[in-house]
Amino acid sequence: MDTNAAPIIEAKGLTKHFRRPVKEPGLKGAVRHLFRPAYADVVAVEGVNLSILPGESVAYVGPNGAGKSTTVKLLTGILVPTSGRVTVNGLTPFENRVENARRIGVVFGQRTQLWWDIPVGESFRLLGDIYELPDETYRASFGELIDVLDLEPLLRVPARQLSLGQRMRCDLAASLLHRPPILYLDEPTIGLDVSVKARFREFIRYMHRERGLTVMLTSHDLGDIEELCDRMVMIDNGRIVYDGALSEVTTRFGWERAVHLTLTEPDESALEAASRALGNRPGAVATQPEPTMVAVTFDSRETTAGELIRDLATALAVTDIRIEEPTAESIIRRLYEGDLVFEQAE
Repeated sequence: MDTNAAPIIEAKGLTKHFRRPVKEPGLKGAVRHLFRPAYADVVAVEGVNLSILPGESVAYVGPNGAGKSTTVKLLTGILVPTSGRVTVNGLTPFENRVENARRIGVVFGQRTQLWWDIPVGESFRLLGDIYELPDETYRASFGELIDVLDLEPLLRVPARQLSLGQRMRCDLAASLLHRPPILYLDEPTIGLDVSVKARFREFIRYMHRERGLTVMLTSHDLGDIEELCDRMVMIDNGRIVYDGALSEVTTRFGWERAVHLTLTEPDESALEAASRALGNRPGAVATQPEPTMVAVTFDSRETTAGELIRDLATALAVTDIRIEEPTAESIIRRLYEGDLVFEQAE
C-alpha cells in the first residue's frame, strides 16, 4: 500500500435520506394515505467522510440498520446521494454507473451473479463478453482463478446444483474475472462452514497480496474482520464513530480484564475472603461462579493483575491462576450491544 497515493475511494459529507410512507393499519389507514399521504424522513447515512487508499483492506462495520449497506450502494452507484460527494477510481459512481461497474467487484453473501440454469463455465464466458475482455486477458485471469480456487470440477455444473460453499467460490471468481482494483464484500461468509470460511479468507489474502486488491468488507463475522482487515471503520446511526487501526480498538477498550483462580477445594467463604483481600481497590469486583473458583474483574488502568494475584494468593488456597484479556471480537460485540461507546469521531 502506497501511503502517498491518492485515495481510490473518497467520500465527503456523504448523506442519504429516504422518504418512508407513514400510514395507519387497515383499510381505513390505506384509504386515508391515498388521499392524504404522509411521509417521514429517514436518515440512513449522515455526513460520512471516508478515504481509502489503493491496497487497503478496510472493515466497515456496525449494528444492523447503522448504514453499512446504504454506504456500499452509494459507492457502487446503485443509490444517488441526497448530498455530499463520492468518487471511486476518480469517477462519480451514480453518474458513471457502467464505467464504475467495470472497475469494481462485488460479492453479496445472499445473492449470486451466476446464471442459475447454465454451467458455471458458461457464466464465466458470458461475464467475459459483458466486460469485453480481450481473449488473452480472459484466459490469463480465468486460469489463475480456476487454479487458486480449485474450480475445475465445477465448471460443467449448473449454478443451481452448487452447494453454498461452492457457489461462493464461483461468485468470488466471477467478481474478479475482469481484474477490478476494488472488491466490495457484503456478508460474504454468511452460512459457510469453518473450512470453507478459512479457504475464502486465504483467497482474499492471496488476491490482496498478489494483485494489490483494495478490499472493503462489511460483515458481522468478527473472524472475517480480524483475519482480513487492519483498519476498521465503525458506523452507527448513519455516522462514522471510529476510523482507525483494528488493534487500537483492543488498546482503547481492552482495560477490563479478569483473573480466574481455581481453589484447592470447595470453599463457601472464598468470595468473602477475596472481597476482604481486595479491600477498596477501584474497579475490582469478585464473584464465585463455582464452589472451586473465584473470578475477579478489574480495570487495568487502576490496578495490575500482579497486584491482585499477590493479594488474593495470600487469602485463598489456590492451585491455578488464569488471566483473561479481552479480544477484539468481544470488544466489538459490546460496541454493537451498546455496552461500550466511542466518542463521536472528528
